Amino acid sequence: MQRPRPGFPPLPTAAPRSPSGADERAAVRALIGRMTLEEMVGQLFVARVFGTSASDPDPADVAANRVDNGVDNAAELVARYHLGGVVYFAWAHNTRDPHQIADLSNGIQRAGLAAGARVPLLVAVDQEQGAVERIGAPVTSFGGGMALGANGSTDDAFAAARIVGAELAAMGINQNYAPVCDVNVSPANPVIGVRAFGADPSAVAALVAAQIRGYQAAGVATSAKHFPGHGDTVTDSHVALPVITHGPREWERVDAPPFRAAIAAGVDSVMTAHILVPGIDDSGDPATLSHAVLTGLLRERLGYDGVVVTDALDMRGVRERHGDDRVPVLALKAGADQLLDPPRLDVAFGAVLAAVRSGEVSRERLAESVARVLRMKLRRGVFEQAFTTPAAVDEVVGAREHREVADAVTGRGVTLLVNASGVVPLARGTERRVLVVGADPAAPSGVGGPPTAVLARELTALGVPARALPTGRAPDAGAIGGAVAAARDGADAVVVTTCNVTADTPEQVALVAALVATGVPVVTVAVRNPYDAAFLPPVAASLATYGWTDVSMRAAARVLAGAVRPAGRLPVAIPRADDPGADLFPIGFGLDG
Repeated sequence: MQRPRPGFPPLPTAAPRSPSGADERAAVRALIGRMTLEEMVGQLFVARVFGTSASDPDPADVAANRVDNGVDNAAELVARYHLGGVVYFAWAHNTRDPHQIADLSNGIQRAGLAAGARVPLLVAVDQEQGAVERIGAPVTSFGGGMALGANGSTDDAFAAARIVGAELAAMGINQNYAPVCDVNVSPANPVIGVRAFGADPSAVAALVAAQIRGYQAAGVATSAKHFPGHGDTVTDSHVALPVITHGPREWERVDAPPFRAAIAAGVDSVMTAHILVPGIDDSGDPATLSHAVLTGLLRERLGYDGVVVTDALDMRGVRERHGDDRVPVLALKAGADQLLDPPRLDVAFGAVLAAVRSGEVSRERLAESVARVLRMKLRRGVFEQAFTTPAAVDEVVGAREHREVADAVTGRGVTLLVNASGVVPLARGTERRVLVVGADPAAPSGVGGPPTAVLARELTALGVPARALPTGRAPDAGAIGGAVAAARDGADAVVVTTCNVTADTPEQVALVAALVATGVPVVTVAVRNPYDAAFLPPVAASLATYGWTDVSMRAAARVLAGAVRPAGRLPVAIPRADDPGADLFPIGFGLDG
């Protein structure tokens, strides 16, 4: 006899989490048979909501909820729309601290129960690590995709995902929109970059599979993104509609391998990209709305029958040709199952409901998507483990052993590109003084920082006295002059953090050139894209960390101070600035120090 699951009612039939079990299919069919049309439509939506609490948010969050969706709080949103899931954002004030997040997650699940829901919600987040983290300290932080690519170890990739997943689960979050499957072959890519594992399709594929296994080992659902591949674009789909020029052969060679690996690893969902791929579909619609891409390429060619989730529907890239009432309907008709973060949930929900009632979207087609969503929830144990506890937060989130693994894994990705005359490691001793200047990109979701201060602090703790003098990403003449004066005032070395240097950012180049001219050894640390090295003048030493959060700065400090040897290898090629067709540093390059 099946034991009742905590909170939510037991399923109509025993449903072991077997991907092909007849019991699972029977349970899903029986559950769908008990749903109203509105409940079925609600299962398709994963929506945002403002506030730190499910039922009693701040007045400003109440106002924001009313503007977006005509409700006061998460509890009302769940009840009104029978939601299948919610997604957390730092800017929506969902992720203040671990205990608050756990309370919010439990409150949202209780709201579903109070509204008579038979199905628990997916609680999702973008916690990729590195450039995209919605939750800050004390949650354990890793270096991000490209840092893992430079590390190169599938064991480390698995360990990172398992730890991140375990901490998310302890906070009541049961889906992470990760890993990134994009192959970043464009150095000018403004939206992927260091979020990708690298530019080698087979290496990316291996790390993707390892991370999927790691998250699932922690009981967290995964999402391979952004299909059919967002790695070769110079446009940000948040603000415009990128065009990918890959034809079928190039797509198969470059973009497909990570998604094939994700499917083979049993990925729970695949997220669409708001990109045009005219070599595959010349209709003018983005991949999210393309039947040729979602059904023809993903389902038929790759054989994928799991959940297809759209990227956020409030992004400009998917809203250029169609109104907000048509986009969710067209996504469903193209082959999507879950509709993520529409700009107006009331509009999107009403449009899908009307499309089903009119027959534009058949009830059979609706049931297919609902069944996929329910199967994903079953397979990840969401029915059994919808709620978390304060004890789980205390025991798991930010555990010392987790932080130790994060430091070790991230440290193994730091890449030494230049080391003239063995400047690195920097000499230790109280008489040695290091000046740390440069860019301080804002940490995502307040994940520590600023980088120059963290780097100086960590160097000092390691026996290399250092002080920080941040100069910004676009230092003016005054800032550059101040840095030069400080370097000449007894500095034994200058460490310069750089961020996304290009031919269009001459200020950072001028800063480095002015410091080199002082004769003091200059060490540059690229704290985001590693391509900076191509645009900077020759320096004594150059490192790439692929990230700027505290864990990456600690890793850089240990390499600079000689506490660990640099082991990272470039997961992307760095082309020459004066000849982009030639490599300054090839994939796989890295000095041992």
